[in-house]
Amino acid sequence: MTRSAVTFVSTRDPGRRPVTFEDALRRGLAPDGGLYVPTRVPSLAPGWAEAERWGDVIDAVLRPWFDPHDADEWVADARSALDFEVPVRPLGTETALLELHHGPTLAFKDVAARTMGRWLARSLRRRGETATVLVATSGDTGGAVADGFAGIDGLRVVVLYPEGRVSPVQERQLTQPREGVMAVAVRGDFDACQRLAKQALVDPALADLDLTSANSINVGRLLPQTTYHVWGVLQWARACGVAASDVWSVVPSGNLGNLAAALLAAAMGAAPRGLVAAHNANDHFPRVLRGEAAAGDAPATVATLSNAMDVGAPSNLERLVTLFAGGAYPVPVHGAGVDDEATLEAIRRCWFDHGVIVCPHTAVGLEALARLRRRSTAAIAGPALVVATAHPAKFPEVVARALPDVSVTHPALESLPSARPDGTIAAEADALRDWLRHAL
Repeated sequence: MTRSAVTFVSTRDPGRRPVTFEDALRRGLAPDGGLYVPTRVPSLAPGWAEAERWGDVIDAVLRPWFDPHDADEWVADARSALDFEVPVRPLGTETALLELHHGPTLAFKDVAARTMGRWLARSLRRRGETATVLVATSGDTGGAVADGFAGIDGLRVVVLYPEGRVSPVQERQLTQPREGVMAVAVRGDFDACQRLAKQALVDPALADLDLTSANSINVGRLLPQTTYHVWGVLQWARACGVAASDVWSVVPSGNLGNLAAALLAAAMGAAPRGLVAAHNANDHFPRVLRGEAAAGDAPATVATLSNAMDVGAPSNLERLVTLFAGGAYPVPVHGAGVDDEATLEAIRRCWFDHGVIVCPHTAVGLEALARLRRRSTAAIAGPALVVATAHPAKFPEVVARALPDVSVTHPALESLPSARPDGTIAAEADALRDWLRHAL
């Protein structure tokens, strides 16, 4: 049987009219406001379980999504983008960190942003088009997209971030002057930024700007992220002398894009024993899992120390509801919410027990795992891999609260000068529309 490219449909289209991956990539959000989901989830390429290098895993995971005639090009883009290490760091004999903070902006978002930047560049060249990427960030996405997309011919980037709700280091990263990139502070929370971006993407008055998204609502963000979920579980399983299906995977979660990627990887055939969705006080999804809340009944965002996960209404929950109707996930999924004091304690515990400093988001993952291991009803035992989402030096104020006598630095951040946003707007659609019209 000849393999064909996977097509995509909107979560809100009852007629299920498919589009190509390239169309879904370029649009970001479907015209009806829905998120694109695959019409089928392909199986991993043969030999994936024997892969010894991350590059080979990238090939095995991504190639099945594309038409055989041009899969080489899309995969080559990803392999060239992901030229940094993704090591597994053991914390004792049963727990390890999948360190995803060795890219240029020291956050896991570099994996998707660098790959997606190359994919968009390829698409624009092939089509002879231009595009404006509108991205909302709760902290790390903005810096990663700004870095990964800067200087691409035919591409402009506008980053929306919540004023006063990102760390000082994150703000310096995302507001640095870069070719073709502008940063806009929004007087509101991340949910407001996300809402503005979604409204603009389907606003007829802005159609001539050729807007697209680089948030995890875009399938071009999700597919690259599946690669490290497969790679990490494989590496820790080998280190522990067990099968990949015996390893639990813990995913610090906010907008649920990272969890959606983990579930896609599991559905492709790289199924861990189960997944833990680790949330901070914005724990709507864990409450949905426990039957305590309806998917569409999300509360307002709560500001926390793990600010990149401060998402009250996760966009990707709509995608999960469509892909896995009725909670029919390919592996068991547990959720837990962790408050700020427990986050600080997890940072302390990791340092004193293992000599490793973690960022607050990774700390949420460690604490969620510890809690679920203690809860007999969750039945979480054996090896577990916690996704380490960012370098702790991006959050020196939080680390200092947990460990006053320990300093954390990184050369890439020490030389960052202060910078200001290119604009500040109210959290209103008209304000963003006017700003885009004036600036672009």
